[in-house]
Amino acid sequence: MGASSWPSAVELSDAKKKVAEMSGRDVGDVRVVISPYRICPLGAHIDHQAQLCSRQFAGEVKFRVDEEQLPSMHVKEKNYDWGSYARGALYALQKTGNKLCKGILGFISGSDGLDSSGLSSSAAVGIACLLALESANNLSMSPSENIELDKLIENSYLGLRNGILDQSAILLSKYGYLTLMDCKTKEHTFVSSSMLDGSKGPEGANKYKILLAFSGLKHCLKDNPGYNCRVAECQEAARILLCASGAQSVEPRLCEVEPSIFEAQKHKLKANLAKRAEHYFSENKRVIEGVKAWASGNLLEFGKLIAASGLSSIQNYECGCEPMIQLYEILMRTPGIFGARFSGAGFRGCCLAFVDADQADEATAFVQKEYAKAQPDLSSQALGGRVVMLCDAGDSACVI
Repeated sequence: MGASSWPSAVELSDAKKKVAEMSGRDVGDVRVVISPYRICPLGAHIDHQAQLCSRQFAGEVKFRVDEEQLPSMHVKEKNYDWGSYARGALYALQKTGNKLCKGILGFISGSDGLDSSGLSSSAAVGIACLLALESANNLSMSPSENIELDKLIENSYLGLRNGILDQSAILLSKYGYLTLMDCKTKEHTFVSSSMLDGSKGPEGANKYKILLAFSGLKHCLKDNPGYNCRVAECQEAARILLCASGAQSVEPRLCEVEPSIFEAQKHKLKANLAKRAEHYFSENKRVIEGVKAWASGNLLEFGKLIAASGLSSIQNYECGCEPMIQLYEILMRTPGIFGARFSGAGFRGCCLAFVDADQADEATAFVQKEYAKAQPDLSSQALGGRVVMLCDAGDSACVI
């Protein structure tokens, strides 16, 4: 594991004790799955029984691992809860030809207040359930296979039309590196930075902290029509552009459209579709430029690109809402902030920012005060009145 403060030794011990009590086994027999929340600065987005309980949510989840799981949209009485991701994990494993005979007794414990906050807690839970079921049944899956399995949970079981960014960030990340993911080819590389060797970047930028600012508005993407609507708009834009270029038989995805085709044919798009495509192509440019800035240690330039991503999400992708946009604007005038943007889909949840480590405390106090003035009621609901959280990067999901 990398130099990460989560989970702490106390949190690990508490989780192990809880499972030992549930199962009647020794604490030393308990295995722990660590599945982190994801931060994406750019590119926005008993043997055969399973019994699970959660520190954050009430109730228990129970099901048999030898019974066929049906997608939620095919179940007459839909019951979406935190246990849907555990059932979805079983569904994904069954769908890909795996027969499970051993169940799990599990206790899911995340950081308080971070569920439905835009940090992909859903993907983290889905991956944790996959890793736990695989470990219990001696199934060996690569990170790439688990990325596709978690996509099955989200797409086929829950009906959310998302891609592979969240799962990839959680399963492929490496402490000390920026993970560059090509979601079309599914290839990834790790990008190191001179910022991590103790030196300052070319513009004199100090080491950074990751700052999370919470709006107090929570969301669950499977219940939000805005996300799937934006996906459909991107596909429609791709279809029109591909047809205009004589490639109507190609699957309508913007990644199949050359930037030159977009520039030549964008006049054929309705205003909203042109905005969605503009965000897509400009964000791809920002990712390429961001990798260069990160590798050279130029955190000032990296931050500017994050900020431009945030602005494009507002103006072109048209996600967010008044409190989220206010929070973004507050961050952009906060001392020490290099850049900020919405985290995740951006319709609710939180904003993320990179902040100069030497000014992190000052920035925290400023954001807390300014957001409380702008949204007094919502700020009191965010993490029990604490709007800001500072964190560091860590390693990918694993079983320990």
